[in-house]
Amino acid sequence: MHRQNYDLIVFDWDGTLMDSTAAITGAIQQACVDLGLAVPSREQASYVIGLGLEDALRHAAPELPHADYPRLAAAYRKHYFALDGQLVLFDGALELLHELKSVGYNLAIATGKSRIGLSRAMDRPELRGLFDTTRTADETFSKPHPAMLHEIMAELASPPRRTVMVGDTTHDLQMARNAECDAIAVSYGAHDIAQLQSLSPVGLVHSVTELQGFLQQRG
Repeated sequence: MHRQNYDLIVFDWDGTLMDSTAAITGAIQQACVDLGLAVPSREQASYVIGLGLEDALRHAAPELPHADYPRLAAAYRKHYFALDGQLVLFDGALELLHELKSVGYNLAIATGKSRIGLSRAMDRPELRGLFDTTRTADETFSKPHPAMLHEIMAELASPPRRTVMVGDTTHDLQMARNAECDAIAVSYGAHDIAQLQSLSPVGLVHSVTELQGFLQQRG
């Protein structure tokens, strides 16, 4: 792999690197059951993946009074944390990250997870030292606001034209557009292909292997 077009590759976490879409969707649905709310469909629940938790729950349970969102968030965390220790990275993701790092890319994470949630997910020896910086939704504005990307680019001194965002949701792609960065969509996560294509990413890939091939071509 040779570096050409980009210096900085920013990854979303859930549904892009970690195979967690089903767990998040199920936890949202179960949290709604716990509170006696209308249960969103799998499509409705998966649509909110990538947003900050409060924004996500507001979309998933719009009838809930604002004051009750902490109860729903607590129920969501209970169900999700019961599963998160079993979640794994997508096949080939770890190898791809190590390869990108070995040829000199700066790597970062921009996620709708909380800092506590991301720290739990990344507490794996094989991930240590791979990422130059990370941003979570409870530290800055939630996607699709460009703040996460702006802060990452500023910290790592990478201009938008040398930065690419890799994500599985329209929230990721819209954030990249708002930050004037390229975006690569992966179709194996939360949002369907038509939704992703509507935001005209520079690439649309269907597996980690295809992502690796695309980055080799684009550099």
